[in-house]
Amino acid sequence: MDVHTQQTNSRPFSQLMKQTRRLTFWSLALAFLYFSFTFAQVWFAARKDTRKPADAIIVLGAAQYNGRPSPVLKDRLDHAITLYTEGVAEILVVTGGRQENDTYTEASTAADYLRKAGVPETAIRREVSSTNSYESLAASARFLAKENITEVVLVSDPYHAKRIADIAEEVGLDAQVSPAATKIPLRALVRETAAVGLGRLLGHRRLARISQAFSPRT
Repeated sequence: MDVHTQQTNSRPFSQLMKQTRRLTFWSLALAFLYFSFTFAQVWFAARKDTRKPADAIIVLGAAQYNGRPSPVLKDRLDHAITLYTEGVAEILVVTGGRQENDTYTEASTAADYLRKAGVPETAIRREVSSTNSYESLAASARFLAKENITEVVLVSDPYHAKRIADIAEEVGLDAQVSPAATKIPLRALVRETAAVGLGRLLGHRRLARISQAFSPRT
């Protein structure tokens, strides 16, 4: 094979490498722009309280310790109680199932806390089987629909605001978000950016199933 033939054969490979590098560059650039935009959405949502009068307040579950709310869950419940006493809604929905080896569900622990704070039993609804935010909101949407309730205010940590609003829309809830007054760690914002970005691409239901293997509550 002469030199001319070798050069001719190498041209398609060289062109392919250039095209591959160009495609890789633009793919990474688009991914960077997409997740940068998503990060901004998560950041701004974490700093907004869009509460308005609604039919129900849904409190996203968090860890409980043998029937006692964790600090995270307590902050969410205290904020929900404030909304309830301000007349934002007459129904409080508490969510969250039982983790492995637990005696109490997150929802039953939350309901006990609300009753001790003076919330009447008739105002409390429980969702006791979920293990992640998607399941919590999907199950809540189903049983609230039986009471013709779709307008809700969601309570969780600030960095969850964008994702739970997106999930609520996906499951048919007309939702506003009123975050509890807690810190907003950068690591949590980055994690939520990935979850929101991937949730829009894959669907939050599918993403919840994938992530369930890695985290007990997402």
